[in-house]
Parts: sequence; structure tokens; C-alpha cells
Amino acid sequence: MITNERQKPEITWRAGDVPVSTRFDDSYFALADGLDEARHVYLAGNDLPTRFVPGFQIAELGFGTGLNALAAAQAWRSSQIPGALSYISFEAYPIEVEAMERALSAWPELAPLAQPLIRAWKAGARFIELPGLQLTVVEGDARNMLTHWNGKAHAWFLDGFSPARNPELWEPALMAQVARHTAPGGTFATYSAASAVRRTLDSVGFKVVRVEGFDTKRHMSRGKLRAT
Repeated sequence: MITNERQKPEITWRAGDVPVSTRFDDSYFALADGLDEARHVYLAGNDLPTRFVPGFQIAELGFGTGLNALAAAQAWRSSQIPGALSYISFEAYPIEVEAMERALSAWPELAPLAQPLIRAWKAGARFIELPGLQLTVVEGDARNMLTHWNGKAHAWFLDGFSPARNPELWEPALMAQVARHTAPGGTFATYSAASAVRRTLDSVGFKVVRVEGFDTKRHMSRGKLRAT
């Protein structure tokens, strides 16, 4: 059953400050370095920041700690593109602010962005303006919530937990919604190289390739929406 009811995540900690979902038995980011992972998988995987232009839109499945959003915002600011980056993320299990703060404390270089995010998150805001970033976090099951979004993303960060443990975020119907909400020539990137994920994304309209993964993970997937 699909539900939009807000549910608390269940978190333990590994290797100091790496949050792990006990619900899905999977970490929120790589044990080696989550920020480097975000840059390798989601930024480089979508050819960012070289594709940034004014009005660029990123969409994400799985907001987690907010690390990917902050990595994107940092890259946007460094690119000196005018205006703000638009970023929307769909999250069924919003993290508690204490866990967000603990996880993001690992990267002092993100503090100018992380601290205002943490303050806004603590206040209950889900539309949050940070330096160079307009962030919207949509709480609820993406299988429902994405159908209500009228936008189209230039780049998708597909960052749900492992397909083996969190299959809901990799269902063919949801991936079809991702494709329908992708701008012409838009792209996706994900840490997952699972053959079922690649077949599904190919079937909904993306040209999918398997490329080198981050750290000890041999492969990941990226792709571009085929012209119709």
C-alpha cells in the first residue's frame, strides 16, 4: 500500500558519523566519504557543473541528510552562474534534525550551507533558500508525490536505498514518472548498477550506461533521455 503519512527514520551509526537506516539496513552515504561520493556519482554522473545554466533544475529521489543538495549548491556557487539552482527532493522518511547535524558535521567546508539548512529544518521548513539554492523537500511516498509535481528536471539524482532493500523507489511505474518529469536531453545518475535498475530505466526512455563507481563499488549507472 502506498501512503503519504510521515514516518520517522530509524537510524544507527557506523564509522563514527555515518547514519545507517535500520529499516533498510543500508547507509545514507558511503563509509569512505559521502561528499566525494556525491561529487563522483551525482555531479560528475550528470556532467555537472559543466551543464549548469540559469534556471537549472535538479530532482532527487531520497533527500536523506541533504548532503547531495549541499554538494550541488557548493558546485553551483563555484560555477558563478547567475541566480539560484532549483532543487526538489522527494523523501518518505524525513531525517531528524539532530541526525542531520551529526552527519553533516563531517564536512566543515559545507558549514556555510549546512548550518542554515539545519536551522531551517529544525524550524520545520521544507522550502528552504540557501546561498545559491532554492530547495524544496516533498515529504511522502514518491510514487504518489511525483505525480503532483508539474516540473521537469534537467538532472536526476536517484539516491534511494539499495534496490534489494528499498524496491519501492526503483519500481518501473516510478521510473516512468521520472522519465516523464525529465526535460529534453535531461540526465540521471545513480550509485546502483543493478541490471534490473538499468533495464527499467532503459525501458522508460533513457540511454543507460554503466560506468566506474565510487571507491570500492565497481560500477554505477548514468543515462540521458532519448529524443522522441
